[in-house]
Amino acid sequence: MTKGQIEAEISKALSQWEKDFLGRGSVTVKTDILRDMVIVVLKGVLTPAEYKLSETTEGLLSIKQIRSHLVESGRDKLDEIIRDKTGEEVMIFHTDISTRTGERIMVFKLSCNLEEKLKS
Repeated sequence: MTKGQIEAEISKALSQWEKDFLGRGSVTVKTDILRDMVIVVLKGVLTPAEYKLSETTEGLLSIKQIRSHLVESGRDKLDEIIRDKTGEEVMIFHTDISTRTGERIMVFKLSCNLEEKLKS
């Protein structure tokens, strides 16, 4: 598979994971493989109620914390998706959500430079 095909497969699988695990999916998902990282941007992840709640500092922090716990509780499946699609182990996982834009960023740091490996 090409780099673009793998990126598309990851986007599709993570979108399905959101629907299955979180009960709703994002509006768009874009995945990029860069060196030893898989970077995923998910847009439209917040509900209208969460946007309203994020108008206060307390609400904003609450949303970030709850959403972080939800994603972390599904971490094993996320690692499995990345391993299945790339053939590489996930060494480190980072994520954050913007309550201003409703975007979530996920960064999976892999065991090798996948971008270089795909070039050869």
